[in-house]
Amino acid sequence: MYVARVLYPVEVLGPGKRVGIWFCGCPRRCKGCSNPELWKFQERYKTTPETIFQLVQDIAKDNSIEGFTISGGDPMYQPAELQQLLLLLKSISDDIVVYTGYNKKELKPEWLANISVLIDGEYIETLNDNSLLRGSSNQNIIILDERKKDRYEDYLKRETNKIQNFFTADGAVSVGIHRPGF
Repeated sequence: MYVARVLYPVEVLGPGKRVGIWFCGCPRRCKGCSNPELWKFQERYKTTPETIFQLVQDIAKDNSIEGFTISGGDPMYQPAELQQLLLLLKSISDDIVVYTGYNKKELKPEWLANISVLIDGEYIETLNDNSLLRGSSNQNIIILDERKKDRYEDYLKRETNKIQNFFTADGAVSVGIHRPGF
């Protein structure tokens, strides 16, 4: 599998302090994508679900993890590896948000089984209306785990779109739903 980033605490892509995981690889190459550097698979990001899980366990030793947000690239471009990782992550938190450019109907039901909230649909820059959790208004926020419904409905009512910056060995990473032209 190819994963470029693991960041904590991500507080702008779902409720609570979350671990954000960014996969590499996306065939769509949407105009205005906030992560074009993650379109291609890069050997330096080749890893395993177990290695990513170990990083998460290290974070969990001293921090409260209230959920996971998985983006990219497009994590559904690596469905088998994503599923392996999701099964491991659920032992820490079963609140898992996954972003994909695919529509839900294009995805196999077993790919959705371990996801709490799916943000689906291709990013369309002209439809970016600065919505919470969605890059563009054509995307859907689909609550798959009914036990999380109240939490996410409350989050969507009370929160506003924010950006969060992280500083890494490679430079700065700006996380969140960006306005068009970012």
